[in-house]
Amino acid sequence: MQFTYLLVGLAPLVSFVTADLHNFAVCANNRDGGDFTLLKEATECACNYYKNRNTGNKQWDQCPDCTFNGMECHSAGWHIGGDEMYHYCTTYCHAEGSVGTKISR
Repeated sequence: MQFTYLLVGLAPLVSFVTADLHNFAVCANNRDGGDFTLLKEATECACNYYKNRNTGNKQWDQCPDCTFNGMECHSAGWHIGGDEMYHYCTTYCHAEGSVGTKISR
């Protein structure tokens, strides 16, 4: 199932995932042009890859608290690295890219 969102109201809260830490992230297609398609299955796939990640001791090297909430990959401890999420979404989970957010909930 795919969901399409317009970035108009979310622009201040959303950053395309690259070289940054996030507490929420999703896999997406059609990121260029101001709107994108969220890919639920790809996000779940990437979140599972990230949860199993153990590549070192930096904050983004492991995500023991990564959970898929039905729409997003969430890390209360801000373990989601932008480059890493992008890699899982594009390399293993058939997405064109990823989108991350920095939201306090």
